[in-house]
Amino acid sequence: MWGAWFGGQTAQKRKDAPKKAILDLRQQLDMLQKRERHLENQMAQQEKIARENVTSNKTAARNALKRKKQHEHSLEQTNGQISMLEQQIYSIESANINQETLVAMKNAGAAMKQIHGKMTMEDVDTTMEQLREQHELTQEIGNAITSMPITEPIDEDELEADLAALEQEKLDDQMLSTGTTVPVADRINMLPAAGNGELKGKTRAPVEEDDEEEELRKLQAEMAM
Repeated sequence: MWGAWFGGQTAQKRKDAPKKAILDLRQQLDMLQKRERHLENQMAQQEKIARENVTSNKTAARNALKRKKQHEHSLEQTNGQISMLEQQIYSIESANINQETLVAMKNAGAAMKQIHGKMTMEDVDTTMEQLREQHELTQEIGNAITSMPITEPIDEDELEADLAALEQEKLDDQMLSTGTTVPVADRINMLPAAGNGELKGKTRAPVEEDDEEEELRKLQAEMAM
């Protein structure tokens, strides 16, 4: 635990090192810029003294110009230091950005590696081939299910035989009262042909229906009274 804690602390220090360096450089740069402004003011002041004494007191004017030259030399050094610090700040910022970009890219690579795991192109090809085989099998099964009839076809001859047997049974039941049994084929032959004429009693049906309707109307009238 302690190793992990100290290790994490060391890693954090390494991460914060560029920021601290940039902060220190900017503080130093701010101090040099203040010194730059101070030297420029001193140079302007010494030049003013020299101009005021150039005719009346040449010694004072000469000394003022000498001090101005010294300030100019210090200003040149300060400007050089400022330029160097600005370059260092830029370099550290660029290096820090590059490092952070590289770390981000490494993390992305590690994440992709973890996602892929032990996956290889052979595994991908095998998986895709298995998927294609299963898809083809699914289509074959679907075609087989839709093309195969659910029930066997009905035997028409057997159906006709069952129908004839039922007709014979019904006819036998009807003939039990007379004690005779007539085969279906004989019963059909006994029936008159459709085109030979009308059946007996057919013409009396309308008359019987009219009588029934008349009796019904009379009964309704009596009930109404």
